[in-house]
Amino acid sequence: MLDIESSALIDLLRSEHANGNTQLLKHLDDVAEECENSGKPALEVIENFGLFTKQELLEAIAENLGSYIWNPKAGDLPRELIKLLDVDTARTYRVLPVADDGDSIHLAMRHPMDFQALESLRFIMGRNLLPVVCDPAQFDGELDRYYPEKEDTVDDIVAELGDIEVEEDDVPDEDKANEMPIIKFVDVVIHQAIKDKASDIHFEPFEKNFRIRYRVDGALYEMPEPPRSLAVPVISRIKIISGLNISERRRPQDGRIQLKYNGRPVDLRVSCLPTSHGESVVLRVLDRSVVNLELDALGIGEDVLAKLREIIHLPNGILLVTGPTGSGKTTTLYSALSEINKVEDKILTAEDPVEYDIEGLVQCPINDAVGMTFQKALRAFLRQDPDRILVGEIRDFETAQIAIEASLTGHFVFSTLHTNDAASTITRLMDMGVEPFLIASSLAGVLGQRLIRRVCPQCKTFYTPTDEDLDRLNLERAQVEGKQFCYGRGCELCSNTGYKGRKALTELMVINDILREMIADSTPANILGSKASEFGMRTLREDGLMAIFNGETTVDEVVRYT
Repeated sequence: MLDIESSALIDLLRSEHANGNTQLLKHLDDVAEECENSGKPALEVIENFGLFTKQELLEAIAENLGSYIWNPKAGDLPRELIKLLDVDTARTYRVLPVADDGDSIHLAMRHPMDFQALESLRFIMGRNLLPVVCDPAQFDGELDRYYPEKEDTVDDIVAELGDIEVEEDDVPDEDKANEMPIIKFVDVVIHQAIKDKASDIHFEPFEKNFRIRYRVDGALYEMPEPPRSLAVPVISRIKIISGLNISERRRPQDGRIQLKYNGRPVDLRVSCLPTSHGESVVLRVLDRSVVNLELDALGIGEDVLAKLREIIHLPNGILLVTGPTGSGKTTTLYSALSEINKVEDKILTAEDPVEYDIEGLVQCPINDAVGMTFQKALRAFLRQDPDRILVGEIRDFETAQIAIEASLTGHFVFSTLHTNDAASTITRLMDMGVEPFLIASSLAGVLGQRLIRRVCPQCKTFYTPTDEDLDRLNLERAQVEGKQFCYGRGCELCSNTGYKGRKALTELMVINDILREMIADSTPANILGSKASEFGMRTLREDGLMAIFNGETTVDEVVRYT
């Protein structure tokens, strides 16, 4: 997805050159695609394409804004101008006050066409602002010069807030939510989470305390606890910036926040849930820059990966990825689709919600409130001449039935299902009411999956496994002869957790003719699983043992997830 500023610049150039220059307009389409794929700003991509020089682009932006280009070499900025902004605001929004004409503060901006940021700054500074253009390369040096980086941590902000008296009040108040200490607190919590590569941020009010937790690599970590009196204004602030109704506290609400962190766009999906002590809010962090949507990056064994690639290139059939919530099913499917995303194939997806915008895929968000269900989306898809279809999740008989119909009429279908292992997926489909012979004729493969944490490479320590370790894994001493296990001692790199990053544990059941006959005969899951193992399927536990022997993870992780 294009960030706000890149989209604005491309639209500006399109409008200025709309008459006649069809070649340039075609190039701008290519620029938009490159920006989406690479995450680079349009200013850089357009210059790299050789369509305009950087100076020409800066002049076009300045003219559009009714502004000018600021030259840092013109002289030092007066201290009274620098005092107009604190370090946190200047660095968060990447801005520099360069003049004050009495009516407006002239604000040099790293992203002068980010009008959302400009609006927030007008509110914070309480003045009219004129956005001023500057060469990005020069701007970064000037920002470091006038506002040296002093990165506040959540601990620092909580310590500051301890000195601020906020009246305990359970009624949402927009004025309180827009006070500078609250704005700063929410910004720092979000930025710290993005920096730490958290996948979720939890704001949880209880009767006597207000808890904030980050989920990093699948595990929740508690942040320093702010005063309980901040729960309502902090949650109100989140609801304001995500476009939610702060006075509605009886019903769940869903929203979205778009922001920039270190110049890159980050999406936050917001979920508010009423509880007995206020509203619990969870922010899902969707940072495309930390998600590598390539099959090779998932940590799947090479033998399993080779079989999986064979399946996803089949002309028709169904691939199901199974596992509990948070096991990486969606990322695996996105990675598979990214690999087969070719111009000659039409790929449609139905998702709840659409987590990442991928160029070339036609992605449809599911919205039960307006009747846009998985079933309706699937039926509509079949009239859209697709080659491949992604259904976010098979939840009921009707969705399963349509998915099977699609696969039997020449389409390949990707989907997910909540089951414990690959073999029990067959039983789950039968429990939904799907006929065994239809499952047998349409299913190409089932990938069972879990995500486990990797041992931190910096503090990894090897040791000889204990008898307790072997008992937990049901292994004999002879089976681990000559092998060493490992754990992470804890260091600064891994925040003293001993883990850094995650990898997938998988079991891939490839459906062959013999398994098809067994499925059609309603063979129990345990017998199916045993037969699949005879054909080479490595179970989740066996894949976990390989990860231990390879020094990738710990006994605790494998036992916990398998």
